Amino acid sequence: MRYALISDLHSNLEALEATLKRIEMLGLSDNIVCLGDVVGYNTNPNECIELLRKLNVRCIMGNHDSRVAGIDNSDDFNYQALEALDWTVGELTGDNLEYLKALPRTLDIDGRFFIFHGWVNDTDSYIFGANDALKNFRQLQDNKSNIYFFGHTHVAISYLGSEGTVKISADSTLRLTNRFNYLVNPGSVGQPRDRDPRAAFLVYDSGVGSIEFHRVEYDIKSVVAKIKAAGLSKRLGERLKLGW
Repeated sequence: MRYALISDLHSNLEALEATLKRIEMLGLSDNIVCLGDVVGYNTNPNECIELLRKLNVRCIMGNHDSRVAGIDNSDDFNYQALEALDWTVGELTGDNLEYLKALPRTLDIDGRFFIFHGWVNDTDSYIFGANDALKNFRQLQDNKSNIYFFGHTHVAISYLGSEGTVKISADSTLRLTNRFNYLVNPGSVGQPRDRDPRAAFLVYDSGVGSIEFHRVEYDIKSVVAKIKAAGLSKRLGERLKLGW
């Protein structure tokens, strides 16, 4: 079975549409999985949610989703994130708000892999480096799968765990073996933070045991113009241009 995994859309409609077009070309529109943060930062929260709903995308809750849904408090958000959060709350339709509220924190996907947003036990924590990955591998040791996907950092990366050690890989293709457990981040569709402004996603083939990372060009200028028109921080647009 082949899956397209996307994450951290952050209300960036242009990036999402370009990504979905590429996914459609790959024949995977019926098998998309989202790792959370559908909303936040950008200006098309309703349209992004509605695209996911239309395609029956299996999706979990990210930290921005939980704040917009009113489930968690936003005391730890920076000014720009909080400004976009407040704007999003004012724009979201009732149906789409209920969609966010109903998202689970984790999901087992067809018994083949397991997904979460930040850490397996904490939507807000970041996996930054081998030590964080090792702690998550330990918490996941009773999980039936050896393949886990996460988001939140906006950086495409893979952690390979074996016998208490972790290797880090930035390769664009992985061939999976039973020697390792895998923690893999597809990167961000809507706000990449790895100095590459293109939208990011990955394809996991459970049959052959492979992961391929993809990047997609999109119309950043249009997104920046919408941010300006909405009165949100100019820095949000500058970050998109820089991939940071």
